[in-house]
Amino acid sequence: MAVETIRYAVGSESFASELIWDERVSAKRPILLVAPNWFGVTAEWTERARVLAGDRYVGFLVDVFGDGKRPQGRPEAAAMANAQRANLPEWRRRLIAALEHGSEEGARRGIADTGKCAAIGFCFGGGGVFELARTGAAIAAAVSVHGDLTTSMPAAPKQIKAAMLAIHGAEDPIAPKSRRDAFEAEMQYSGAKWQMLVFGGLYHSFTDIGVNVPPEAQYNESAARRTYAAAHDFIADAFAGRL
Repeated sequence: MAVETIRYAVGSESFASELIWDERVSAKRPILLVAPNWFGVTAEWTERARVLAGDRYVGFLVDVFGDGKRPQGRPEAAAMANAQRANLPEWRRRLIAALEHGSEEGARRGIADTGKCAAIGFCFGGGGVFELARTGAAIAAAVSVHGDLTTSMPAAPKQIKAAMLAIHGAEDPIAPKSRRDAFEAEMQYSGAKWQMLVFGGLYHSFTDIGVNVPPEAQYNESAARRTYAAAHDFIADAFAGRL
């Protein structure tokens, strides 16, 4: 798998996202934005993006914090993520820029089918890909895995073009049922195509290997495996117009 750091500017800030693709595949593949949790672009997330991209997609691991800005520990990660949430227009602008640059770089190398774009995000990144979808961005699907499910700028009717999939744990204290209900109401009001997969008894971060701090967050191998299968199937159906 090839991994190349892509540097670009959004306003006065510079960013370092990663373009990831299987060099053995000759056919052009769809673009898949991968939005990491609040620790941002790390070696762990590069590896997860490699697995997600596989031979199906050209992956683009998204940096929204800025080149060289990587949180050290949970308090700093929370502060940096909350700063993004507090300036939602800027957060959305950075996500839109990532989509544009990922598509451009994939097309420039002749490896990307830029007519097919999707996004998947985890935790903070899950909230991010849903914010990208709320802008009306030209993505076929947005998948949030144990994501925020909340926004200060809900979508207007017909604003969301992407099919939306939320994959969540029923016992997630970070985004409890009240947030799931609010998300459902927003999707219904906006007329979006949406689905929600809820795993009973699971907490936050159930796809994050090694996490074990119940009742807040806990990894679950079966749910993680089924999450990835569901996400790939959902994105394939979105590309094929079956949703």
